[in-house]
Amino acid sequence: MRAMKLIECVPNFSEGRDRSVIDAIAAEIRGTPGALLLDVDPGAATNRTVVTLIGPPDAVEEAAFRAIRKASQLIDMTKHRGEHPRMGATDVCPFIPVQGATMQDCVEVARRVGRRVGEELGIPVYLYEEAAARPDRKSLADIRKGEYEALAAKHQDPTFVPDFGPNTFNPGAGATVIGAREFLIAYNVNLNTRDKKLANAIAQAIREAGKTVKAADGSRQTVPGRFIHCRAVGWYIEEFGRAQVSINLTNYRITPLHEVFEACREEAARLGLRVTGSELVGLIPRQAILDAGDHFLAKQGKTAGVPETERVHTAVLSLGLSELGPFDPAQKVIEYRYAGAPKGLVAASVRDFADELSSDSPAPGGGSVAALCGALSGALSAMVAALTWSKKGMEPARPAMGKHGVEGQRLKDWFLAAVDRDTDAFNAVLAAGRLPKKSPDEVARRAAALEIASQGAALVPLEVLEASVEALRLARSAAGEGNPASVSDAGVAGACALAAAEGASLNVRINLPGLTDRTVAQDFEARRQLALRHARELAKEVAEVVDGVLEAAASSS
Repeated sequence: MRAMKLIECVPNFSEGRDRSVIDAIAAEIRGTPGALLLDVDPGAATNRTVVTLIGPPDAVEEAAFRAIRKASQLIDMTKHRGEHPRMGATDVCPFIPVQGATMQDCVEVARRVGRRVGEELGIPVYLYEEAAARPDRKSLADIRKGEYEALAAKHQDPTFVPDFGPNTFNPGAGATVIGAREFLIAYNVNLNTRDKKLANAIAQAIREAGKTVKAADGSRQTVPGRFIHCRAVGWYIEEFGRAQVSINLTNYRITPLHEVFEACREEAARLGLRVTGSELVGLIPRQAILDAGDHFLAKQGKTAGVPETERVHTAVLSLGLSELGPFDPAQKVIEYRYAGAPKGLVAASVRDFADELSSDSPAPGGGSVAALCGALSGALSAMVAALTWSKKGMEPARPAMGKHGVEGQRLKDWFLAAVDRDTDAFNAVLAAGRLPKKSPDEVARRAAALEIASQGAALVPLEVLEASVEALRLARSAAGEGNPASVSDAGVAGACALAAAEGASLNVRINLPGLTDRTVAQDFEARRQLALRHARELAKEVAEVVDGVLEAAASSS
């Protein structure tokens, strides 16, 4: 039940004026399957372009290498002039974990790209931040000291040997720094004043660097601010007629966006000011805005076990993100940008889905229906949790119901995605079966494609079956711990989860004979039997709990 791994890459290229060069680099990214180009931001004064792309690790890895290769072909560093520090045609190329990916995933991608750039393109590569091979190379500024103009001399220094590539000066391409880091959130907090000094006072109070003060003995001392991984400065924006606290959050997992916003409100109040809203510059990770929504829901005494759209909506309203202009989560949340608008079966109406299901098309079929049953189970358990949360007299159940509600929403969303995954997996089998088989090579390629597709067609319902066990556990908790007035809903959640399990099991069984890899087939069959046994046991327990609650209610009436 793991989410698709997504990572972000933000390469900086030393060209911000020649649009033909910029477009050629961007085309390399657009032409890489699986990679999505999110933004191209050229700067004429800096003569530098910052590009943002996202996708699965292998796609981003390939797109980054292609872009670096194209930049080395089109950018001549001997002629480069610009305001921004730089040392190469591709100056820096960081990889950032976004969804389902770890920092270690990004470190590995950075090192593979670095090796390819060094060996295939002959460009010296230095690893930085989390990918650094040496502690003295964590800092980009330290590596880039002296910039491009110092490279020829620095290559004579035995301590400046690159991590990959030749230890020689490359006049045309310079050198490239590649690494892995956390997502940087660029964020501005709006104030009801034009006074830049007041905005800067708030910035000094919250930022890691703090402020410098004069001690009693006359010495200057630094007083740290409230947050680490937080850079901030106050400025006045003529366009908006107000001052802002301009903030960079370099690790939102440690220093969350909503905590910084709340701190700005507190510091503003001390100065007689009011925070009127805030502004996101660029994109934000999904988890950061969900965490903010959950924070403000909790402050309102509400559960976070609500649909994701409501959690995001609460964050947008509470942070005032639409004050200076419309805030569209589909465009501003990085994972939503990659996924795009809802599509496929889950975007259809109930009637359209049923009509398509009833046609003579082989897909969607029982596998998609099993996944839909799982989604309905998760949704019902979340509903029971929410009703219990708001029920007067059941406050002691709130901690458990809060967790159950969040889990029910997560399961609901996962099963909904599986509705289309099952249909896609079946269509992949059909596509593999249509491959040509006129020559021995074609027969072999077709057989290999069929095996991969058939394994996928069996794996999706197997995962649905295993997730159904989780849905049944949740239904059992909802029945036993939830609002007794909603116990019938918990019972239906259990029935739906069992239907999902039984249906998914059948779809695993029908696909297993088509696998030629018997080791995989045997593993899938063992997993199927284990999960189905657990599902049936749990379904029986759910029914017994529901019957007990209903009988108790009947006897007391």
